[in-house]
Amino acid sequence: MIEALLFAAAEPLSAADLARRLPEGADVGAALAGLKQAYAERGVRLACVADRWRFQTADDLAFLMTEEREEPRRLSKAAQETLAIIAYHQPVTRAEIEAIRGVQASRGTLDVLLELGLVRLRGRRRTPGRPVTLGTTDAFLEHYGLSSLADLPGALEMRAMGLLDLDLPSDFSVPNPAAPVDDEDPLEEGDEPEFHQDFLGAEGEGGAD
Repeated sequence: MIEALLFAAAEPLSAADLARRLPEGADVGAALAGLKQAYAERGVRLACVADRWRFQTADDLAFLMTEEREEPRRLSKAAQETLAIIAYHQPVTRAEIEAIRGVQASRGTLDVLLELGLVRLRGRRRTPGRPVTLGTTDAFLEHYGLSSLADLPGALEMRAMGLLDLDLPSDFSVPNPAAPVDDEDPLEEGDEPEFHQDFLGAEGEGGAD
């Protein structure tokens, strides 16, 4: 029954979604584990992304789909750097992003990330000015094939990939985006941040639209 539901679903389904469609008392977890094992060596695999389950092409057969897939929109270097900062430092404000990158945050860069659904407005920091905070979305996890933020590469993995200097300070650590947050309030209904005010500051670029 779960196999049929996942096959017909237009989007990934959570364990709770599946349970609502199954007879009462059905062991969804055991069934998913069994299905995942059954498909482990097949051309289609059962994968969990952002706590939702879906069937997808096996990684080693992805080349077969190359000519049939639309080319994804490429992110600029600035957008990739900004997305990485948001992913690891979330919830993070525009000012914090600028401090880490060392350059002013571009409106176009944040626009693209928000438009693609990789980033969302999370809330407001409990500091003067109540700046808006940013975080990643489930679409970000799906795009990069992550089950949760805990699956983001750590320091050892990034060092092995050549992304970190081998001579890092002994006290260096990679931020944990899954850590509890106690200095942020969620956005309330009717609190619609103004991009120009909340993300660019009063000076803007070329004046107000």
